[in-house]
Formats: sequence, C-alpha cells, structure tokens
Amino acid sequence: MIGEVTGIRRIRMLYLQLLYRCNFECLHCFHGKRLKHADAFTADEAVNLLTLMRDQYGTEAVTLLGGEPFVYKDLAYVVRYAKQELGMQVEICTNGYRIERRLTEIAPHLDLLRVSLEGIGSTNDHVRKFGSYRSALSALDIARGLGVRTGATLTVTSRNIGEVVPLARTLQTCGAEQLKLHCLRPVGNAADHPELLITDSAAYIRLREQLQAADPTIEVIVDEDLSENGAPETCAPAGGPTQIDRIEADPRGALTMSCKAVGKDSHAFWYDKLADHIDHRPSATDELTLAVPDVVYGRV
Repeated sequence: MIGEVTGIRRIRMLYLQLLYRCNFECLHCFHGKRLKHADAFTADEAVNLLTLMRDQYGTEAVTLLGGEPFVYKDLAYVVRYAKQELGMQVEICTNGYRIERRLTEIAPHLDLLRVSLEGIGSTNDHVRKFGSYRSALSALDIARGLGVRTGATLTVTSRNIGEVVPLARTLQTCGAEQLKLHCLRPVGNAADHPELLITDSAAYIRLREQLQAADPTIEVIVDEDLSENGAPETCAPAGGPTQIDRIEADPRGALTMSCKAVGKDSHAFWYDKLADHIDHRPSATDELTLAVPDVVYGRV
C-alpha cells in the first residue's frame, strides 16, 4: 500500500515502538499522556509486522523502542526472531535503567544498545529520573562487556545544549560508538515544559560549529531539524525517491515517515494488526513527509 501511494519500494529500517508503558516520566517525552495507555504490540503482531516489512519493503534493520522496551515482557522473543529468523540488524533504544539481567539474556542477538541521555549527571537526572545517568552509563559498560556495540541519544534542549560536546567526550571514554541528537518538538510532555525549548535558532548553528571544531572520535549524528537545511515540509513529489531510510510504527500501528511527525495524529498509513497489512487512510491531514538523511560529525 505504501508503494502504491508514494512510489516507495524500499524502507531500510523499521522503528518499532512496542508499547507506551514506561518506568520513567521524562519532562520532554513526546508520548505525554499516552505513557499511561495500554496499547502495545503482542509478540505475534510485532514479528508479523517485521516479516511484512522485510518481505514487501526489503527492510533489513529494526530499532525497538517504547515507552521502555525493557519492560516489554516478550522482548527476548522479538529480538531473537528479528535476528535469527529474519536476519535483521537489531538495535534497542532504552533508558538503561536496571536492565542488566534482561540485557544479558538478549545480548547474543543484539547488534546495538542505545541509551537515552539528556546531559551529564544532574542535568540528565532532572529531565529523566534521579540515578538514571549512572544507570545508563552502567548499562553501556555491561553491554560492552557482553560484546554489544553501544551508542546514545540526546534530545537537544535549553538545559543541555551546552553539554553536547562534553557528553560526546564522556561517551568516548565509555567506548560508545555514536551519539544521535534530536530536536525537541512541543508535543507530549514537552508541550507542558516550554522552558526546555530552544527559541534562538542561532543556538543550533553554534552547536554545529562546536561539533565541527571538537572533531569527536565517535559519530555524532544530527537529525533533520537540527541540520543546516532543516527538515522538508512536504512529501516528495511523484517520481521522487523509491527508497527511504526509516519508518516508525507506534503501539497502535500508526506509521510515521519523518521525525517531524512523531507525536502527532496525522497518519496516512496504519498497520492493521488483525489483518496483517498496511492500510492507507486518506484525510485532510495526511502525514507523508519523508525523512531526510542525518548529518554526521566526527569519525569512528
């Protein structure tokens, strides 16, 4: 269905939000009140969607998210199926809080563990949860000991924009390979915390200059809205790209093609869990915006 409407024939990666439930209530979380919702993929629904994406769109990688994926009871099954049965690259994005036992269980089938951090020490803990910074760094250390590659994600806010380069250096000492930077959007919990938003667009220019000057030894990947040219406003026209890097499925089955649309309800495509296929649901607010390539600073 996606191919018929957009012309897209290949989608490299699926971002699969397994559930809304989380053991944190971060100040900036785009899910907001949905963190309390029970929507989730069953194990069968998750592996069915993964299989459909591989067979119909050549999807070769999956990133498992939530909510918090490590509170998802069938995480080990989904990870093993994606790796062993479908041959996918498997990444998990987690808050890293007390995940040691389950991480040890799935490590043989996991390609990358990415922890979410919002700065260094108390800067992170104020936004996420007291003790979460140390727990996240501990998770990175344990993953490395288990032979799992590691990285981190940070959402750039007014509180932590000055700690991006120091955090990249800290992660280097932890053996992490990558730091992804995302733009904060005023949706979910962030809509109730406008003080976290960056209102001076020149701050992003300075951040990019700092990253270029620092030349980190790990990759620092800047998402579409933080890049120099910004994110696209509209879907590519007919005859545009036949391949995109990613698509994201929320716990209800709504599909999003761009970070710019995350947290909104303007979805043109849905995964029908019962029928195991993707539907087009046209409306005046169809979200067909495509993701653009991220910008990478540093080297590995």
